[in-house]
Amino acid sequence: MAAPKVLISDKLSDAAVQIFKDRGIEVDFRPDLGKDKEALAAVIGDYDGLAIRSATKVTEKLLENAKKLKVIGRAGIGVDNVDREAASKRGVIVMNTPFGNMITTAEHAIAMMFAVARQLPEASASTHAGKWEKSKFMGVELTGKTLGVIGAGNIGGIVCNRALGLKMKVIAYDPFMSQEKADKMGVEKVELDDLLKRADFITLHVPLTEQTRNILSREALEKTKKGVRIINCARGGLVDEQALADLLKSGHVAGAALDVFAVEPATENVLFGLPNVVCTPHLGASTTEAQENVALQVAEQMSNYLLDGAVENALNLPSMTAEEAKVMGPWVKLAEYLGSFVGQMTDEPIKAINVTYDGTVSKMNLKALDCAVIAGIMKRTNPDVNMVSAPVIAKERGIQISTTTQDKSGVFDGYIKVTVVTDIRERAVAGTCFSDGKPRFIQIKGINVDAEVGQHMLYTTNKDVPGIIGKLGTLLGDNKVNVANFTLGRAAEGGEAIAIAYLDAPAAPEVVKELEGTGLFQQVKPLEFNVA
Repeated sequence: MAAPKVLISDKLSDAAVQIFKDRGIEVDFRPDLGKDKEALAAVIGDYDGLAIRSATKVTEKLLENAKKLKVIGRAGIGVDNVDREAASKRGVIVMNTPFGNMITTAEHAIAMMFAVARQLPEASASTHAGKWEKSKFMGVELTGKTLGVIGAGNIGGIVCNRALGLKMKVIAYDPFMSQEKADKMGVEKVELDDLLKRADFITLHVPLTEQTRNILSREALEKTKKGVRIINCARGGLVDEQALADLLKSGHVAGAALDVFAVEPATENVLFGLPNVVCTPHLGASTTEAQENVALQVAEQMSNYLLDGAVENALNLPSMTAEEAKVMGPWVKLAEYLGSFVGQMTDEPIKAINVTYDGTVSKMNLKALDCAVIAGIMKRTNPDVNMVSAPVIAKERGIQISTTTQDKSGVFDGYIKVTVVTDIRERAVAGTCFSDGKPRFIQIKGINVDAEVGQHMLYTTNKDVPGIIGKLGTLLGDNKVNVANFTLGRAAEGGEAIAIAYLDAPAAPEVVKELEGTGLFQQVKPLEFNVA
């Protein structure tokens, strides 16, 4: 059998190239090819693997020429330059290296905090210009100040640790961080409004999602204490840049340090030129050590997959062998759907996740299924999480994971039940795979149902009284929302009842508000599932 062939189309270190060679993989190192999309498209069909950084754009059009391609390895965490959906449809695994630049990014946030506290860039420029304006640049100490950390995951956790070493008081807002984890880290777990009111410095370490977009909105920024300083080394779009500029001009915000912007490359921005605003061109991961680490990691991961079939840090495939994938595919998808359901339904921090495997599924690769469940739960707040990194993130947040197996105990040959535990409730959902391979929800909150999983769904709860179904159907129809499938269930006559509608299009916010306004429903929740 011919040796696998890998193309490196961006700049990777010589040591990374050597890893491929030492493993017996044929490698072409063409670090400038990624900038020429036509030239890349002309040769991509010859390769089993493609190793990239950010310059190479892996589009659907490029993938049409990649007939042999099995794996794409991104040296770094961000994969915005890869069309993951197109890659998945073509059976191409997309890997990244999510943990190689954590320390570097955290250190950059700390450096930016020092820079804005002491006005270092402006003082340096002034001194370079031959001025000696010692009295102009009056700074503030970090010692004793309160640092508000929004997002206490991998990078945010490191920032917390470093800040405690600087003798700062650290408060953290992270909906998925348990109290036990906060206690272990030595930080105070708070709600966002409390953080805004108390923090002298605020640093962001969350991904950009619909939930986090403009998390520091104008309204949020106006709640901060006068003299606050804002640091963002996470993602552009987390801060309302115009609002921040206005509050900097008014003096409410004393300073800001940003490594990321809503539009990049940022050649112009409303914040540019303002006093005591430190800006860097997305340098969070730009250290020699980090770039070397992610390059070596991606070379090892790709080699392991191409030679041994091992899957590590894949964004679109769980860890399993090729033989297992044939049998487990539908069950893996079901596990992710069940996790996604409870993840979307749960707003408060999750303390524990229990997964029960019954019947035939209890004999399968449960580690891969566990990872699929956890990834489904975590994707609500971190869309880039994968089935390898999800358990690590859950562990770092202090979430307890337990698994139970049992012999066939009901009418189904096998099923999976996912239960999440928070400080105020338990929430459970179960599902199975029918003979056609299609996943189904079969029980929610202990109520039996039979619901086909669709991309757009609407979940409601209500008391079992006449007229609910008619009102729901009429209101959806009046708003031109077409129902593809509809399932009902109830605990007992006159008791709690639920409905799940599989829709052709998402239920708009105004439709949800109209349903809530009827007073008939205890809960109205739109749900979205990644149905391939």
